Amino acid sequence: MRAEAEALVQSIKQSMGLLRRHLDVETAARRLAELNAKAEDPALWNNTEAAQKIMRERTELEDRLGSLSRFDNELLDAITLIELAEAEQDAASEKEGLDLLKALKVEAGRRQIEALLSGEADGNDTYIEVHSGAGGTESCDWARMLFRMYARWAERHKYKVEVIEETAGDEAGLKSGTLLVKGHNAYGWAKTESGVHRLVRISPFDSNARRHTSFASVWVYPVIDDRINIDVKESDCRIDTYRSSGAGGQHINTTDSAVRITHIPSGIVVACQGERSQHKNRATAWNMLRARLYEQEMEKREAAANATEASKTEIGWGHQIRSYVLQPYQLVKDLRSGVTSGSPVDVLDGELDDFMEAALAQKVSGGVPVAVEDVE
Repeated sequence: MRAEAEALVQSIKQSMGLLRRHLDVETAARRLAELNAKAEDPALWNNTEAAQKIMRERTELEDRLGSLSRFDNELLDAITLIELAEAEQDAASEKEGLDLLKALKVEAGRRQIEALLSGEADGNDTYIEVHSGAGGTESCDWARMLFRMYARWAERHKYKVEVIEETAGDEAGLKSGTLLVKGHNAYGWAKTESGVHRLVRISPFDSNARRHTSFASVWVYPVIDDRINIDVKESDCRIDTYRSSGAGGQHINTTDSAVRITHIPSGIVVACQGERSQHKNRATAWNMLRARLYEQEMEKREAAANATEASKTEIGWGHQIRSYVLQPYQLVKDLRSGVTSGSPVDVLDGELDDFMEAALAQKVSGGVPVAVEDVE
């Protein structure tokens, strides 16, 4: 095998070796066997909560172990293809094999980063909250674009997406909106997106076609499950009900089904209007409040939570984490990691992985921008 292919294979195997040590494959396989035995017990579902916890852990281990096995098979197929191509002097097949190895190297780097998502809530579902900044209709339209961008990112990763709350702008776009993204490591991947996002473009709302700068903030916080206990006193909260401002038919817009909860000691405000039932919206709002309080507590514990802290400052100049320039040139640049893209259209359609991976790698390295493949 030629030197380029050998170097790629060596790099991939090194990354996968680190992944195996991180997962502890033998221990994970034994634990999966134990969970499979428990899942076959007819009495398991006598306790629904315990059963769900067991099935969730089982599914997670099956996914991780199955993913490693599939990756090994793909690597073996690529090596076999290259060896056969070299033996038969088939340049086209050899190039195909090298392209497969390059793609596997990128995937191995991504999985290596994902293995570092070992925080208490990294594996959980996540809320993604978008707020427009100063600038009226321009910023509201930008908030709507970001809202769609994160929904598309989630869909690309086969995550389930639910709209929890939408407050429409006066003329267009969103004043605020909240997505619930469900899937393994949803919070771990998305957490680095918290901060202020800046857009530069020719305004579609300006009859003189002038260039405008708009800002919107993004907050990301995890869904709290039964492994994390957050106690909230109802006496510390003010609960308001109001009519939904979003689309949803006659009922949802004519009854006070939307719920807003204000946690007075912290000043945190959450709102939910995604359901027709006020009872369901209230339950979701309480879950969101516990999640926000958990995120706040984690910030206190982490002295280096600079990105999240920046997201809670003024939504404007000097606080942005990423710039999206559509005019006079095309460029998206992350101001923390230095990662850029010359295709804002693709980024706004959900291609965020390069930015997320670099931000996670930087976080692991203690704030120094590094390439994904350099993280061990």
